[in-house]
Amino acid sequence: MREEIIVSGRANPFIDPHLHIWHWQIPLYLFLGGLAAGILFFAGLYTIMGKEKTYTTVVTKTPLLVPIILLLGLFALFLDLKHKLFFWRLYTTIRIESPMSWGAWVLMIITPLSFIWAAINIRKVFPRWDWKFKFMYQLEAFFTKYKLTLAWMMMISSVILGVYTGILFSAFNARPLWNTSILGPLFLASGLSAGVAVIMLMSKNHQEKTVFARIDIGIIAVEMFLIVHMFMGFLASTQVQQDAAELFLGGPYTAYFWIFVVILGMIVPVLLEILELKKYKIPVIIPSALVLFGSLMLRFLIAFAGQESRWLY
Repeated sequence: MREEIIVSGRANPFIDPHLHIWHWQIPLYLFLGGLAAGILFFAGLYTIMGKEKTYTTVVTKTPLLVPIILLLGLFALFLDLKHKLFFWRLYTTIRIESPMSWGAWVLMIITPLSFIWAAINIRKVFPRWDWKFKFMYQLEAFFTKYKLTLAWMMMISSVILGVYTGILFSAFNARPLWNTSILGPLFLASGLSAGVAVIMLMSKNHQEKTVFARIDIGIIAVEMFLIVHMFMGFLASTQVQQDAAELFLGGPYTAYFWIFVVILGMIVPVLLEILELKKYKIPVIIPSALVLFGSLMLRFLIAFAGQESRWLY
């Protein structure tokens, strides 16, 4: 049994998850936060570009999912809190140097924004939707009047949220694998790609799916660049950071990372999307599901492996 738990002298979290402080809540929270950020970013961007009538899925349909996604993410975070009744203390102060403080306040802004955006678009998706109270129509008209302002606020806050999901890890200086500035842009790119995957999955417009297939190829190329850059930075740094990189370069996480994240979550979807652009009939659910799976696995693997990397004393 001991040989099953230990791989290359290290604990295998996929066999014995109890060896880890963080289980599934934090990686799931970071995935859902990145996904919500990706969806809202493109909804805001294409509204600002004046393309809401051309690309209706990205602006009106997929944002309806975001309030649910954010609530699920916050619930996962709440389950992870040791002192659950004191979560409100995050909102009694603002600490500029604290990533958790940034995340709490960004979520405080972006969550009501997502509800407002869904409310002003829900009758476009469901024409028979009827507000039960008259003042709701007045609120809808008011926020619709300032839709462009909302789009700018939503796009900017979604970028901050997407970067924060990576900075939350990188702020832990005691974990060499997490102590890299690459995690912020990497998790942002991963969240944008996940958002594109949901947009493609829900879209019925061939032109819209084609545009976002090209966007996804570009985002995944950026992700690959950031991953390579991250490992190059580790290998050119101190011994402990070289050891952290070895977790994915011959260590116990090698197969999981390169198969689940890089091959299935990036390379295969790109190849399938290229084939789709070449007029081959590829069910959109396949590349979309693989991108979402790869994005989720990226968070889990970084979370698990990061806890095994430590400074030598």
